[in-house]
Amino acid sequence: MIESKKKYKIEDAISIVAEPSKNKYGQYFTPEIIADFMINLANINDKSEILEPSSGKGIFIDLLSKKGYNNITAYELDENLINERHRNIVKNESFVSAKIEKKFDLIIGNPPYIRWKNLEKELKQELATNHLWNKYFNSLCDYSYIFILKSIEQLNENGQLIFITPEYWLNTTHSVTLRNYMMQHGYFEEIYHFNETPIFDNVTVSIIIFKFIKSNNKKPFINLTKYYANRKLTTKILSNLKEKKNIDFAEHLKISQFKQNENWLLTSNDVKKEMIHFENKCSVNGTVVQNLFSSTTKYVTIGDVCDIGNGLVSGLDKAFRLNGEFLTEKEKQYQLKVVKAKDLLPFYYQNITNYIYLNEIEDEETIKNEFPNYYDKLLNYKEKLEKRYQYNKHIPFWKWVFLRNFNLFSSNKERIFVPCKERISNKNYFRFAYAGTKLFPTQDVTAIFKKDDIKESIFYILAFLNNYRVFQWLIHNGIIKGNIVEFSERPIASIPFRKINWQNANEVKIHNEIVLLTKNYIENKVETNLEKINKLFDELFK
Repeated sequence: MIESKKKYKIEDAISIVAEPSKNKYGQYFTPEIIADFMINLANINDKSEILEPSSGKGIFIDLLSKKGYNNITAYELDENLINERHRNIVKNESFVSAKIEKKFDLIIGNPPYIRWKNLEKELKQELATNHLWNKYFNSLCDYSYIFILKSIEQLNENGQLIFITPEYWLNTTHSVTLRNYMMQHGYFEEIYHFNETPIFDNVTVSIIIFKFIKSNNKKPFINLTKYYANRKLTTKILSNLKEKKNIDFAEHLKISQFKQNENWLLTSNDVKKEMIHFENKCSVNGTVVQNLFSSTTKYVTIGDVCDIGNGLVSGLDKAFRLNGEFLTEKEKQYQLKVVKAKDLLPFYYQNITNYIYLNEIEDEETIKNEFPNYYDKLLNYKEKLEKRYQYNKHIPFWKWVFLRNFNLFSSNKERIFVPCKERISNKNYFRFAYAGTKLFPTQDVTAIFKKDDIKESIFYILAFLNNYRVFQWLIHNGIIKGNIVEFSERPIASIPFRKINWQNANEVKIHNEIVLLTKNYIENKVETNLEKINKLFDELFK
């Protein structure tokens, strides 16, 4: 069972390492201890044929050679990376286009991971004429997909594919053709999931190492090891993980083999069952969900019952943010009351921040004469304000640059705010907060509004979004990069929602009790109300 979180606490923020600048071929070189760990996962002998499809600086070649494996073939597109001692092994050409006649017992390495929009023109042109790419993929897919798929094609029966990749492709819509292909041609023997463990310099994405077997005879289970520590890996830690030893921050599971047309979840079978049950209870007219997170699911979503809007963009927050300055009465009338992400807690917010808002004023002279304190403050930032992104139009320095959803935010409708990005490293809750009316979100917050024709109270929706079932569903099915969950419109809209059967007196009673308890908690912060709310949701999800 998924455990409920009874007490909420804001954790200290953990800084995120900046993403590296773009490199031409998606090159992030595998550390030696990781490459050695991957080789040790292979079941091979000195006669095995081995392929490294993107050899980089040759770390896999060196380690394989030291271990006595000499039947090695490798490809590397970037000639500058090919070491002289590897010239007889590495072919300076693209693995993607190479015509390779023989099959291999082991294919191992670290394929380049580049999204289509970031691909060099020459790589896009290569893919445009590649039969495998055209058969299975499109311009919404990533460069690594074809490395994985072609590698499987080049394996012998019972051949092994051992790759290190980001986790992302296991559950994205555009990788479903790759996932289906893999399930049609074999099975996973082992997966190692390194959540935010720093493996590559300046990269914070979650990483997996997987061992895939090409075979018609599939094993029913995958050996899954999850490692949670945000610390550098050592040879000892990797050895303990391989031997399935019980160490801190590690979890060893046996999970069912993945299926076609599903997102692949790196979690226990029990948790998967919980989420299937959750979705079924949110289903339309009692329709049973046949495939977990597949395109055929038929459950009600938050997007069906709510309008969702991303916050306003000023372009330079500190220029518009007020902090106790003396203001005239007229100036006080030209403000936005804003709740920032840092001030959100589960169910409620802590503080309001006032912002200058002069987008209705068209000339600078009016601002100078009628809003002198605002003018002086903005003038200090004029040079920076004029360098903001202009959205293909001229935006005066005193105006916000992007008023997306402004009419929705200006309405008298009650709203729920949530940070547009939420770190979940050390907590198991999100911060959906009731924000009443007339409060605005800036770009660090997303706002949720109940649709007019929805009978459920916004306080019921609020309590539902803060329920631990939603947290559990999102950490496996949301948009997650490293340990950062994104809350833009699309991922919020996709959350399953438990509607009330208004013909069922008991469900109506539960709804009304949840509403009263939620209002009371927002006003009085009595922790026992949260326990009662969770028990009422337990009733609805029986």
